[in-house]
Amino acid sequence: MGENSLRKRKGEDKGREDGRSIQSDEPQATNLQKQAKPPPSLPNVSFYFQVGLISGICMIVGTIIGSGIFVSPKSVLGNIGAVGPCLIIWAACGILATLGALCFAELGTMITKSGGEYPYLMEAFGPIPAFLFSWTSLLVTKPSSFAIICLSFAEYASAPFYPGCDPPQVVIKCLAAAAIVVITIVNSLSVKLGSYLQNFLTAAKMIIVTIIIVSGIVLLAQGKTENFKDSFKDSTISVSSISLAFYNGLWAYDGWNQLNYITEELKNPYRNLPLSIIIGIPLVTVCYVLINISYFTVMTSTELLQSQAVAVTFGDRVLYPASWIVPLFVAFSTIGSANGTCFTAGRLVYVAGREGHMLKVLSYISIKRLTPAPAIIFYGAIAIIYIIPGDINTLINYFSFAVWIFYGLTVLALIVMRFTRKELKRPIRIPIIIPVIVILVSILLVLAPIITAPELAYLYCVLFILSGLIVYVLFVHFKFNWPQKISKPITMHLQMLLEVVPAEEVIE
Repeated sequence: MGENSLRKRKGEDKGREDGRSIQSDEPQATNLQKQAKPPPSLPNVSFYFQVGLISGICMIVGTIIGSGIFVSPKSVLGNIGAVGPCLIIWAACGILATLGALCFAELGTMITKSGGEYPYLMEAFGPIPAFLFSWTSLLVTKPSSFAIICLSFAEYASAPFYPGCDPPQVVIKCLAAAAIVVITIVNSLSVKLGSYLQNFLTAAKMIIVTIIIVSGIVLLAQGKTENFKDSFKDSTISVSSISLAFYNGLWAYDGWNQLNYITEELKNPYRNLPLSIIIGIPLVTVCYVLINISYFTVMTSTELLQSQAVAVTFGDRVLYPASWIVPLFVAFSTIGSANGTCFTAGRLVYVAGREGHMLKVLSYISIKRLTPAPAIIFYGAIAIIYIIPGDINTLINYFSFAVWIFYGLTVLALIVMRFTRKELKRPIRIPIIIPVIVILVSILLVLAPIITAPELAYLYCVLFILSGLIVYVLFVHFKFNWPQKISKPITMHLQMLLEVVPAEEVIE
């Protein structure tokens, strides 16, 4: 991520085919850039930073591997019922995540804008689907996910101080809020520091991943294979069980698209975006499968299902008396995932503000730090609000299926633009069968929980998404500007405190 210069877009696209490009079609606007050349208006900026291949891989790996694989892989086993199908599901989820990420790689190298799904939906379907995506993501899915990850961190970080009992909820919530504040400050002050922190925490979590995998391989070499006998026995194979197993497995892989949120700040995105995906996601897939094999080497299916924290149970049985390593590194893992989420999601807020779909102040840029500080602070503030309720895990589960609605729409945008935007250069062009598969799977993942366990909560989720239409009509289409007027005092204070200015005022 970069301490990067901010440049006027001039519609320059060397690869354009007929004089038009995604850059030249839009009005001149300022964005977070990756070139290491300071603009004259920022003479005090002494260094610039670029997101390269290693940082890109760390962003993907560090964001995907959070608390899920260490705490609750039993959700997949609980739906599928046996060891063999469980391992197949974990591998298949990795393959699906890779296919989805390849679709996003074509989109990201064709439309080199930050903001993830937002600019792709905007170009393919217009402002309404893009607004509904930003509306749902900014107010529900991303900040609540950020909050849950920080709550998981708080539980593991506070556990050693309360041996034999659960830590008080007030301690967990305060520690989670503190984690959100620290991560928000780090990413607001310096994108270079945020990137370095992500690299360090990714390296830390890979240590515990390596410890678990190597321990499992050693035990297998010693002949501890009894839990793998009749590995398909008692499996519950059905469309609904497989769908729900995929649903839970893919939740652990969530984050495979995070690099598309910072495309504007990638060094050589045509090369590093696809390479980071091709290296990062298969690496995560191999780690997930091997970690599950290690779990099953030590625990039977029944014992794994009864465990509250699978990695901790594994550590108690294998690493004792050094089992304290597990909660320590799980805390590193969760805080790394939270940092990666904040690192990228702040750009979605910034892009939405730049397009006029959020308050204008959210598109402001810090003059000294060259970060979208107001957007990141907004994101952190919403996440803290989600910590206040007693338990939002259920809320996350109900709203997570909405993510796959937009994943499916985004991949559909790839197919649509194959016909509607033929003039765009496509440095990566994947076979059409790949987006078709991803779309079909996304439809299945959206419908599966509704069909197998219909609840009003899913209806509430859909109604919330559609309520964004009312907001769009009033404040975007008819341009009611009273929110901008109300936020004007806040904007003035932010300009003084954070030294931020509208992006369009910072020119090369």
